[in-house]
Order: sequence, then structure tokens, then C-alpha cells
Amino acid sequence: MALVQLARINGATADIDDAALDKFQSALRGQLIQPGDEGYDEARKIWNGMIDRRPAFIVRCAGISDVIEAVNFARTNHLLTSVRSGGHNIPGNSVCDGGIMIDLSLMKSVRVDAETKTARAESGLTWAEFDHETQAFGLATTGGTVSNTGIAGLTLGGGIGWLSGRFGLTCDNLLSADVVTASGELVKASSTENPDLFWGIRGGGGNFGIVTSFEYQLHPLGPNVVAGMIIHPIENAREVLKFYSEFSRNIPDEMNTIGALVTSPEGHPAVSILACHSGPTEEAEKALKPLREFGSPIADLIGPMTYEQLQTTLLDPVAPPGNQYYLKSQMGGEITEDAIDAIIAEFAKVTSPFSAIMFQQLGNAVNRTARDATAFGHRGALYEWLAMAQWTDPGESEIHIRWAREAVEAMEPFTSSGSYINQMGNEAEEGADRIKASYGPNYERLVALKQKYDPDNIFRLNPNIKPSA
Repeated sequence: MALVQLARINGATADIDDAALDKFQSALRGQLIQPGDEGYDEARKIWNGMIDRRPAFIVRCAGISDVIEAVNFARTNHLLTSVRSGGHNIPGNSVCDGGIMIDLSLMKSVRVDAETKTARAESGLTWAEFDHETQAFGLATTGGTVSNTGIAGLTLGGGIGWLSGRFGLTCDNLLSADVVTASGELVKASSTENPDLFWGIRGGGGNFGIVTSFEYQLHPLGPNVVAGMIIHPIENAREVLKFYSEFSRNIPDEMNTIGALVTSPEGHPAVSILACHSGPTEEAEKALKPLREFGSPIADLIGPMTYEQLQTTLLDPVAPPGNQYYLKSQMGGEITEDAIDAIIAEFAKVTSPFSAIMFQQLGNAVNRTARDATAFGHRGALYEWLAMAQWTDPGESEIHIRWAREAVEAMEPFTSSGSYINQMGNEAEEGADRIKASYGPNYERLVALKQKYDPDNIFRLNPNIKPSA
């Protein structure tokens, strides 16, 4: 009888015989893909081209029953398990080496209820797909800033986006979720059903189970927003970032911003301020006026556009799938003059014209929400500060990764509360202390929740919360 070897969660290997494998495969409505099968290499590929891992099995789930079967198979055989939804996570937590990858990317149904302003969406959706459906009804919720980001990972880690100043984080707009726990049980998490789990999945990541669908609160929006970017020469970076710090802390809820040090397509270093105002056009023009009148910009690319255009054209072109990416981030408060000097000095050392240093504003509504309302641990932070290295030649990885790490180390004296877990790798990359700090004061409560819902730590390929036992 033939045996297939898979990686176990304890680092050993498990031998699965043909009979057990056939039984597992026959219980699936979707596909079970192994190395050598047609479509295997495509199925293990994700947005970040730097991730090149080879699962022993990929279960391409067709529905909830497949997710349950896959979780039960993984638990019974103590298999190393990764979970893929949109596949946009930069550290590549969704793909494992030698274990089982549970792939929800084909689960893409979405139903919008225009009367109640809600949407029920399966976990394989990207924000481009979700926004397309909700905007047909003039509705939206806070989503990502790159359209091929998956709804699942963004929501579970918090969800910062262009609408978070007005509507809060993505997870603040979550009404309920269907979750397959480590025991293989499908449960509903909401404010009235399993409220502890509902609290935990709003910022605690994928530590507690596999979410198969999300129910979101939607809000009237559009069709147009006023958005875009202002670009200034790098020589004026200090003055521009000082202005940005003050401007971004005194804007209405309808606006969110990003400040960035970048390289233009022509190869010139530059400083950019990106903004989106989602309110009425007249109010947008008034709120944006100080930004548009400051200094002597190289270009003013702000104007009316549909929300879908914003989501697919502003940042998508500078973050194409398949390139090599490495990102380090920290949460921060006010952008001080010393911080600005440090950041400019680090950007002067940048090793790729595709790389950038950015400040993504969390938003007014995020900061007003109580710290313990959800598991998201950064309500007091004003910005996510990040260094994103991007390049195309895999042979150059070392120099670009080193630049990103050194840039964030230089920023650490000016940061406050750990990292945004949606940008974090696992413990081997980040270290246990850094992960703990990134969950902030909610960490001990999350440990107890992990012990309840995943005591064997099956869902560990993430910024991991270890069970207490």
C-alpha cells in the first residue's frame, strides 16, 4: 500500500495511506490537488511572488462541507495546516510547506440586501469583487486599499481602508460570521451567538477557526468620491511631511489619508500625499483645499471618481501580483519632526525604485472606538508606519529585505503599540514578544479564547496566539 508523507504540527511527518486518502477525497465536492497534478503550481501561487512553498495537499473547497472535512482530516492526522482565502497576505501565511492547505478562494458567493443595507459574502471574495456587487446598490463598507486583497484576511486582522475614518475598521462593520472551529463544528459568531468568538475574530486573525462567510453592515456611498494624490519633489519632503502630520490630524470623518516616500515612474524620488473624501463633492473640495494649496507640487491628481475606480486604480498599479514583496510595519502616534528626519534618512538608502515608506492613517472613527470593543489592539494609534520593499529579481532578495528591516528599526523609537497583524509573519519571522505586543492589552483575553476554540493550536500559521495549556 502506497504512503504519502505530510508534515505534522510538531515537526514530524505523518504517513497517509491510499485508503485514507481515497476516503478523504471521496468526501469532497471540491478538488484535492497534489504535487504533479495539473493546476498544482497555479493553486499554490499567491499575490506575493516571493512565496514559493509546496503543500503536500491543496483542498480547493467548493463549500462549507469541504472545509469541515479538511479540518477534520487535518486534526485527526495532526497535520501542519494553512488556510488560504484571497491569498494577498504578504508574509504568505496561507501557504505551508509539506502540510495541507485549505483553499477557500473558489467560494465567492455574495448577496446584498439593499433594504437592510447588509451583505453576506463568502471568504474567497476579493474587495474588487465585493465592491462591484455592493456599489450596484450604491452601498459600501470599509475595504482594503488594493482591490485584489481578500475580504477574509483583511476583516479578521482589523481592516484599515479609505472609509475607516467614517465607518470604522472592516471588523467594526462585521455583523456576524460562520466559523468552522478546530473541532470541525460550524458555529455562528455574532453579538448574540458565541459573542466571545465574535469579539476575537474582529482583530484576532485566523487563530480561532476558518471563517467561511461574513455578514457586513453596508452604508450609502457614491457613486463618486473625491480622491487621488498630490506629488512633491523629495527636496521638500521634510516640509511636506510636517504639513501632512498636521493636516491629517485635523480632517473630517469622511476623509482618510496616506503619506508616502516613493520613486516616480521616471525614477525620481518624491513625497506623496494620498487622500479620499467620501462625502458630498462640495464638502470634499473644502476639506481638500489646504492640501491642494500647500507648497509647489509636481502634480495634483486629485479629482472625482467612482469608488470602484478609487479601489482599483489608485494603488493597484504600484502593487502588481507576482512581484517580490517584503513588508515590516509598526503602529505609531503623532509624526514628529525627529521621526520625519529618521524616515527621510532611511528612504535615502532605498534599494529598489518600487519600494516605499508609508504612513496609513487609521481614521477618526477607529480612534473613537473603545479599546476593548473588539480584539483589534491599536485604537490609540494614529498611523500604521510601514516600509514595503518590492522588487522583481529573486536573486536580489537579501538587500531589499535588509533595507525594510533596517528602516523599521529606525522608526521604532517613534512607534507605540506593536504591528498591524495583517502585515505580520509567524513567530519564526517576528518573534513571540513582537506578536504579543501587536495584540496589545487584549492579548490575555485572546489566549483564553484560543484555549477554548483551538487548544491544540491547529491554526498556527499566522501571528500566533498560543493556547494557555
